[in-house]
Amino acid sequence: KREYLFDYLGFKTLEKGYLLKSNDIILERPQYMWMRVAVALHGDDLPSILESYEHLSLKHMTHASPTLFNAGTLRQQMSSCFLLSTSDSVSGIYKTVTDCAHISKYAGGIGVSVSNIRSKGSYIKGTNGKSDGIVPMLKVYNETARFINQAGKRLGSFAMYLEPWNFDIEDFLELKKNTGDANLRARDLFYALWVCDLFMERVEKDEDWYLMCPNECPGLTQVYGDEFNELYNKYVKEKKYRKVIKARDLWGKILVAQTETGTPYICYKDAVNKKSNQKHIGPITSSNLCAEICLYNTPDSIAVCNIATIGLATFVEGDTYNFEKLGEVARLATRNLNKVIDLNFYPVPETEKNNSEHRPVAVGVQGLYDTFMKLRYPFDSQEAKDLNKKIFECIQYNCILQSSDLAKESGSYSTYENSPISNGIFQHNMWGVDESTLVYDWEALRQKIKIDGVRNSLLTALPPTASTSQILGNVESFEVITSNLYMRRVLSGNYPIVNKYLVNDLIKLDLWNDDIKNKIVMNDGSVQNIKEIPMELKKLYKTTWETSQKVTINLSADRGPFIDHSQSLNIFMEAPTVSKLSSAHFFGFKAGLKTGSYYIRSRPISNAEKFSVQVDKQALSPKEEEILACSLENPGACDMCSG
Repeated sequence: KREYLFDYLGFKTLEKGYLLKSNDIILERPQYMWMRVAVALHGDDLPSILESYEHLSLKHMTHASPTLFNAGTLRQQMSSCFLLSTSDSVSGIYKTVTDCAHISKYAGGIGVSVSNIRSKGSYIKGTNGKSDGIVPMLKVYNETARFINQAGKRLGSFAMYLEPWNFDIEDFLELKKNTGDANLRARDLFYALWVCDLFMERVEKDEDWYLMCPNECPGLTQVYGDEFNELYNKYVKEKKYRKVIKARDLWGKILVAQTETGTPYICYKDAVNKKSNQKHIGPITSSNLCAEICLYNTPDSIAVCNIATIGLATFVEGDTYNFEKLGEVARLATRNLNKVIDLNFYPVPETEKNNSEHRPVAVGVQGLYDTFMKLRYPFDSQEAKDLNKKIFECIQYNCILQSSDLAKESGSYSTYENSPISNGIFQHNMWGVDESTLVYDWEALRQKIKIDGVRNSLLTALPPTASTSQILGNVESFEVITSNLYMRRVLSGNYPIVNKYLVNDLIKLDLWNDDIKNKIVMNDGSVQNIKEIPMELKKLYKTTWETSQKVTINLSADRGPFIDHSQSLNIFMEAPTVSKLSSAHFFGFKAGLKTGSYYIRSRPISNAEKFSVQVDKQALSPKEEEILACSLENPGACDMCSG
């Protein structure tokens, strides 16, 4: 009977893309898929198998796409995210490229830090020559992403991270643009900036910014905060910089690139490092493909993260929210992900080393919008704001509680000593939150951890959930719906989708008819200018384009103290300008966000979300049609990390 919990699109997506096949014959029903995952994780532990199956099949939670694809198969590559860095040498660079190829072969999403690679014109001692900088190197990554493409089914997905003091930053910002010399472009990669506070402060004050070569000014990637500021200013005083530019001029180029291509992502280096439970191990130098996983890595230790997401709307009961059941599912997700670490197939040895030492996991969410709609809370209401905080405090508390229970059974992770949590410092303490204002007894948990420790260094992150939210029938992650009526174009077909909550309300008011439907279509999925629709529904059913980004950022900042990693925060603007984008970024920066922006989503000019807007069927080539959705034949084909 639980097959009927899927809506039509969710079922067809599973049928086309997720259920195991042999010679194009489907071998599974969705319930068998859930059971396969549960059995793969728990072996002969029947109570745990049944518990996992129960919550998966009731859509309380789901594992990430790689886990659904590969659990219980001969090669269980169940991880979503990999973070790499590279040494500044020919052998180091090509080792990282090779590692990326092996990981990409198994559909892993990749983030690579390239900030320490010597800049264009830098002296090469071994050959008495000069470096060509990062652009030719990134073209190698670009072609690797194209070549290692899972037997022609999809391109690899690599996000390249650079700090804004690097002399090659201006060339870096041009790499994804659709115009210009093809020899200076690498358009199949994704680009991200690892931004220090000092740069943002200099932009705000309209001061000079100095561009440097990491070979001539070493060590900047390995420090943050005051240490970074001191070293950076020391190099400035010693006149070791290559170029002086107005910070605002560079900021303007960053924002122009975002309006044209949606990228680079912006992550705040100091916020990530100052508020990380791994900060005692070493500096974090990048995030992942989707800018929500923040882990320490080195060229010899590749960071890995395994993801599951909770279907938040399934805990709405009438006009109340069942936090007890939410906590139960958060604990289950933690146990399951902890199992993935030990059972996983690792593409290269360096991935197993890092994952086994630090044991990070990422419990995320989907359907926050659905939750608010079921409770009839407008996204910008005080009720939504209050519930948002309570949900994420509940998840974080229960994840840590479960991880501590696991440590009692199996011991803490190997680098636990001297971590913030080993000293009683939780994520919300690093954000400066007054514990007396919180719901849960954090002091009791602190005392428990002093005795038992924790099994996992990091526990919560908010990935995009583009594919799995489609299966469970939720609006993605923590976002607002993009349109109340739209077409979804996926591998299994072309589907008209309506906002089910809006339709139910209109049916109750005897307003759902062809005339109203056509008016919603004419208004690009908006109900704001349709006079027949009551004001109460207009307030409730604003789309993301009609929701203030200040509200979105504030909600992210409110939940931030309960997110160990970070959040894939998209910024939505009808027609972004440099001024509006700059305001949004500074608002998020001052709110303490770790990820300032994942994609900049704009209606007129950006590459729209492939799952959530109308796509003209005639405009798609067969190859483009093939890459619009994750599936076993086409794993992870959205530009998300399949969370």
